[in-house]
Amino acid sequence: MVPLAVASTGAVDDHDTGRGHPERTDRLVAAVAGLRDAALGDALLEVTPRAATSSELERAHDAHYLRALEEFATSGGGHLDPDTVVSPGSWATALLAAGSGLAVLDVLRAGEADAGLVLVRPPGHHATRTRGQGFCLINNIAVAAAALASDGERVLIVDWDVHHGNGTQDIFWNDPRVLYVSTHQSPAYPGTGSALEAGGPDAVGSTINFPLPPGATGDVARAALDDVVAPAVERFSPTWVLVSAGYDAHRADPLADLEWSAGDYVGLTQRVAAFAPRPGRLVAFLEGGYDLEALRECVRVTAKTLAGGTIETEAPTVGGPGRHVVAETARVHHTPTGN
Repeated sequence: MVPLAVASTGAVDDHDTGRGHPERTDRLVAAVAGLRDAALGDALLEVTPRAATSSELERAHDAHYLRALEEFATSGGGHLDPDTVVSPGSWATALLAAGSGLAVLDVLRAGEADAGLVLVRPPGHHATRTRGQGFCLINNIAVAAAALASDGERVLIVDWDVHHGNGTQDIFWNDPRVLYVSTHQSPAYPGTGSALEAGGPDAVGSTINFPLPPGATGDVARAALDDVVAPAVERFSPTWVLVSAGYDAHRADPLADLEWSAGDYVGLTQRVAAFAPRPGRLVAFLEGGYDLEALRECVRVTAKTLAGGTIETEAPTVGGPGRHVVAETARVHHTPTGN
């Protein structure tokens, strides 16, 4: 197996969402257990988390929002919206979550690992430039992508969470340095992610959305990457690939209605790894996933696949609806698919 750099904030998780909340500390415990199950041995390179700085955060977020969030947390916290909780420890934990991705990037840039995995909470992809929402406070993957883009890199973000990453899309909507791709259930929270949403006037084609119907199986997502995303990636020529790795599209997840299995994430991980220009340019960030056993297994197979290990898990899923979405998105992006 090849070296995999992993940062986890499991030992310093002070983000308390309260009793009964689906985005809870147990999720990170399950994710870390999945990493342990992967049995990577000497291929596992543990990276110490660090707090992101104000300047690093402000590449992705408005400074006024960040100050308000910090003050809200330190004054006792509460609800940003009915779903999104801030506790007194949330600000420090969110800083470590965002900084963990940057720490993994540093390890990869130094040539010490072939891929990276960031196991943190709160998740990030719903946080826009000016607002936290959907369980998310700081957009961890956007902070990392903005850091890379500021250094002249071209960044591909693939978001396979079951919910559309409206925050990531918002932050990079008009930025031609970042190609954002999302497979997600529709209709579902947050109600964004139409195939017609394709980027701002200075970045037309830099957003590619696949709004999948309930019941869609993993073969549809694989077709989306093969038929539409692969040609776009060839044109875009990314120098880095980042993944919003949510696992709530798994058929056991209580918050959504797709029918994926853990085996589907093996194929998805292999495909996004192939989009990277060379080893050491791929990092996956934990987003959603609310069935603890499914989350644990999906993290295991993702980590093992990133490290180049042999995978035994559930079979990939096939035969569900949604192929028409791939064709619709292909038409929006003028991509012939042969279907």
